[in-house]
Amino acid sequence: MPTGRAKRGVKPTGKPTLKTIAQMTGLAVTTISRALNNAPELAQETRERVQKIAAEIGYLPDRAALRLKTGRTNVVALILEPDEQIYGFGTSLVTGITEALRDTAYHLVITPLFKNVEAIEPIQHIVRNRMADGVIFSKAEPFDERIRFLLDNNFPFISHGRSQWPEAHPFVDFDNEAYAYGATLRLASKGCRKVSIVLPDSALTYTDHLKAGVERGAREAGIGFEFAADVNLGSATDAIRNYVIKRAKRPERPDGYVCASELSALAIIGGLNEAGLTVGKTTHVVTKQASSMFMQFQPGAETVFEDFAEAGRNLGQLLLRRISGEAEDLQWIAAPRFDWPAGS
Repeated sequence: MPTGRAKRGVKPTGKPTLKTIAQMTGLAVTTISRALNNAPELAQETRERVQKIAAEIGYLPDRAALRLKTGRTNVVALILEPDEQIYGFGTSLVTGITEALRDTAYHLVITPLFKNVEAIEPIQHIVRNRMADGVIFSKAEPFDERIRFLLDNNFPFISHGRSQWPEAHPFVDFDNEAYAYGATLRLASKGCRKVSIVLPDSALTYTDHLKAGVERGAREAGIGFEFAADVNLGSATDAIRNYVIKRAKRPERPDGYVCASELSALAIIGGLNEAGLTVGKTTHVVTKQASSMFMQFQPGAETVFEDFAEAGRNLGQLLLRRISGEAEDLQWIAAPRFDWPAGS
């Protein structure tokens, strides 16, 4: 009597395949494949039943076979610098992206970008070797060569941040100009006569957005402003702290700081305290906040929340639409929410 055939409804042993699920359900292998890919022509009950069984027996698609058959890998690649894990940026982004990919055929693969590697190299490797169906990356520049390369190769991608290329491309961003403008007006309302900001690297698109927001807010409020010299968001925290200490001792010091990240805010607050200034009294700070950790320090700063998990969800959702062939309305910009304390 043959012993190689599994009984319907019985969980088999060995590596599960499409045929395994077909034997367990009594459905055709082609039906199983369509159900796992959420084919809309199948009943929702059938799709859910097949997907539940697949999850229970630990079925994973053979990516090599899938690629040969369809040209697809069912992989989304996220390019992430190791230091982007600081204060939860990378973790929150991954959380949001994986939520967007949940209940789809896609898997997220993180590709590290190390400091001694050109930013375009991992993307070129992914595209030329068809290692993913789409790619996500951050720190967009005005005329980013990664975006140009991906556009020219018609390869699905989405960037965290915008470029200035004439062609529309998928992106998710935070309205940094609106944030810097609102933060500057808030500092002016607290009595600040001169505001300063430690900017990101000058090559990044959102650096110009932050500068424009601070300048517009300061001019509207009739106060002074400056952009910190010799340091940026990529500088060591000690360098930022020492810069603030020295600047506080020179004439016409800033009495308000707009901060583009929590890490820079902590360094700035530390420098202000060491210079003998009291944040919230003799000087004021407004910063973007992305984690609950920041306020544990009770630094006296006011905060504006930037939701990186939400950004991740939008990155994932828009990229899936781009992979499916859509080309319109694939941009999303988060507006800052200013929830200043009442009566202050």
